[in-house]
Amino acid sequence: MLIAKLVSVVIIGYLLGAIPFGVLVARRMAKVEVTDYGSGKIGTTNVFRIVGVKAAVMVACLDLLKGGLAVLIAGAIVGESFVVVAGYPVGILAAQILAALAAIAGHIWSVFLKFKGGRGVAPFLGAMFALCPVAGLFGGEVLVAGALLTRYASLGSIGSAVGSYAILLPLTIMSGFPIEYLIYALIGTVVIIVMHRDNIARLIAGTERRLGEKAEKGVSPPAG
Repeated sequence: MLIAKLVSVVIIGYLLGAIPFGVLVARRMAKVEVTDYGSGKIGTTNVFRIVGVKAAVMVACLDLLKGGLAVLIAGAIVGESFVVVAGYPVGILAAQILAALAAIAGHIWSVFLKFKGGRGVAPFLGAMFALCPVAGLFGGEVLVAGALLTRYASLGSIGSAVGSYAILLPLTIMSGFPIEYLIYALIGTVVIIVMHRDNIARLIAGTERRLGEKAEKGVSPPAG
């Protein structure tokens, strides 16, 4: 029974994450295909470059919500059900983490966009807010501060994931926070860094676009 619930929360999490809000908002507000411009991604940064601040804020909120809802729905479905695996109870926390990771995967490889999408940052943070608000808030602050101070959204995004993981280390070791949170933050951080590998290459080469620079039509080729 629990296995069926875990499968269902993964499917629901993926489908939630796969909703391409960046595409839908850009079409609605500016009648453009966001995937035809700039990085070709559907996240907040590319929408901001193409459509503007209002659309970007809307997309950020909706993409955050995808991760948060995946966690909350998983909790509601699994409830108090659990099984013991190798002496360790597997239940609601495992289900919530699986759902959160599925939402990130859906955002990155959306079934509605031929398995293309964004970089996974907003769903990662949205799920982190739902799992551990203090880590989610810290990660969000790092994202905003890093992006504004450096003018590189990619640096802020990578920093937000690393920051969430970094603050969970002492909270897990010293304050007894569930290790599942730390596992989620570690996997999410690795995924986000990998998804930003082209940005990292451009940062090293000095060719990364700064905030405020408009995206032109035609998807930018990967650096390297």
